[in-house]
Amino acid sequence: MLDPQTRALLEAIGRSGIAPTHTLSIDEARRAYRDRRALTQPAPPEVAQVRELLADGPRGPIPMRSYRPRHARSGAVLPGLVYYHGGGWSIGDLDTHDTLCRELANGSGCAVVSVDYRLGPEHRFPAAVDDSIAAARWVSRHAPSLGIDASRLAVGGDSAGGNLAAVVAIAARDAADLPLAFQLLIYPATDMRRIAPSHATNGAGYLLTRETIAYYHDHYVADPADDLDWRASPLLREDLAGLPPALVLTAGYDPLRDEGLQYAQRLSEAGNRATQVCFERQIHGFALMGKAIDEANAAVALCAALLREALRAGT
Repeated sequence: MLDPQTRALLEAIGRSGIAPTHTLSIDEARRAYRDRRALTQPAPPEVAQVRELLADGPRGPIPMRSYRPRHARSGAVLPGLVYYHGGGWSIGDLDTHDTLCRELANGSGCAVVSVDYRLGPEHRFPAAVDDSIAAARWVSRHAPSLGIDASRLAVGGDSAGGNLAAVVAIAARDAADLPLAFQLLIYPATDMRRIAPSHATNGAGYLLTRETIAYYHDHYVADPADDLDWRASPLLREDLAGLPPALVLTAGYDPLRDEGLQYAQRLSEAGNRATQVCFERQIHGFALMGKAIDEANAAVALCAALLREALRAGT
């Protein structure tokens, strides 16, 4: 059963004649994503502080934006979330996810640092991975000046950003140089092969289509052999033990639903603490649509509450 609000939104999009993303140039797709967010995203809530930052990256500075939650005391040392935006590794930026980062900061009481990693097709895999890892390490190293407790640091993201957050968590475990306390994975892409059953059952009619997924994939991954690299497909990493606790949030009408569920299952089977929650009536990307879909606000509130609980004692 599709949520009536979600059905109404899909019908309105269908009537509008908006061109499908996969028919657009990458510049047109980026512009459309930025321009349309006002139709479905709530107004950005007030926070205590917003700062533009630059982290040292492997190919130059990485733009980032930090948020201090509303009512945070001046000088308080807070838990932190390094956040990677969605958009198929090829669209999206700090502005498209500004409202969500503000909501997560206020709801969790955490400082949030949003990362503007390099995008394809200008910068192919693994550029986004390299930037994401570098950004998390930079935040950890500079935690005192950011008012962040490095022992209570999480990574998170939605869609492509959820993919990157999962990969950063694995890389941090492998290097043993970046202790992470939590991973927030919102409808993450975990398998570039795109073979889970939900890619067929949900691949048309629910905003994110098979064609659009292929469009994003092909702008990010140049060599099909890279689909088997765990840095692109964390589900294919054989050893998933010793990772931070996770929330994996999925949507019932999302082509990525099953690979998110599979990843949560793999995390649990490897001995990690993992919570998987599926919003059965929702579509991919719904968490950003709180102006049009009430369940989006419930999803964001859930993410913030579990983030707050996980980072309260640094576990």
